[in-house]
Amino acid sequence: MKEILVETSARHVHVTQETLEKLFGEGFQLEVRAMLSQPGQFVSNQKVDLVGYKVNKVTGEKTETRIKGVSILGPVRKANQVELAATDARTLGVQAPIRESGDIAGSAGCKLVGPKGEVEISEGVIIAKRHIHMTPADAEEFGVSNGQIVKLEVNTPNRSLIFGDVVVRVRDDFALACHIDTDESNAANAGGKVFGTLIK
Repeated sequence: MKEILVETSARHVHVTQETLEKLFGEGFQLEVRAMLSQPGQFVSNQKVDLVGYKVNKVTGEKTETRIKGVSILGPVRKANQVELAATDARTLGVQAPIRESGDIAGSAGCKLVGPKGEVEISEGVIIAKRHIHMTPADAEEFGVSNGQIVKLEVNTPNRSLIFGDVVVRVRDDFALACHIDTDESNAANAGGKVFGTLIK
């Protein structure tokens, strides 16, 4: 069975056109910096700061937290979404749930700060569930279906491991690749070009 490319998905933001214009100005359009493995998806030149706060358990005092220079991915979407690793969420002081992309109802919120304005989002901050993008042809070859939970064995120097709870996502416009966040990538020493083997 063929191997699956394993890509590290660093923290990033998806925004609506309305939010983009509040952050960068009326009529603003995202500028492509680099195309991603998924067709039509790209890293833009635009970045925002994420702002949250932590509460002192003794005094109740709130302290602002900030993660600077987080990339916006394009194209714009129908809903705002911030994808963090668990370490990022702790740094920001938010209780981000582990969710599939797009499943943001009741998730955490934060403030997005751009050069022309800021937007407070009441939900949309998640830790993305690790997942494998597949076309229907890929899914048939691997004998899996959309939404199925599988395992992925990743062999790396000195830190090989098996990821459980990996969601299979099947769509015509996907390209075969597994996405893990930076915490997961560090745990597996998954720097450079890494491949994994699917285990059902």
